[in-house]
Amino acid sequence: MVSDRIFGLGIIFVALFYLWSAANIQIGFLSDPVGSRTFPYLIGGIALLCALVFVVRPDPDPVWPRLPTLVRIVAAIAVMYLFSQTLKPLGFIIPAAIASGVLSYLISPRLLASALTGIGLSIGLFIAFNSALGLSLSPFGRLITG
Repeated sequence: MVSDRIFGLGIIFVALFYLWSAANIQIGFLSDPVGSRTFPYLIGGIALLCALVFVVRPDPDPVWPRLPTLVRIVAAIAVMYLFSQTLKPLGFIIPAAIASGVLSYLISPRLLASALTGIGLSIGLFIAFNSALGLSLSPFGRLITG
């Protein structure tokens, strides 16, 4: 119960800081009708409400993961960090394929299935982001563009 309450209090402080930061966003001359603060307010408000639930209604006895699970969690965080750092120089497809494959392997250690998942996800997400969402991602970064 104590760990949930400590976590909830920590998230409350983060959410309040986030809301304070959102209040300081400068509104430009050409802003949309909703405003540039609405989405950050929404995220901060939801985080605050969720944190209050942790403080008011904590789990009676949380079960902490064992060491192998903690190692996989740390590895997943490291993979996501490396993915974010390699997007610009390598483009989207190669880092996304590697990150997706490694994360898939961490969930279910089957090498061929993880490799195919990584390749399929990277190509599928690239097509979805470029076509459906209209984002202009570089497929191979500086490898081809120079």
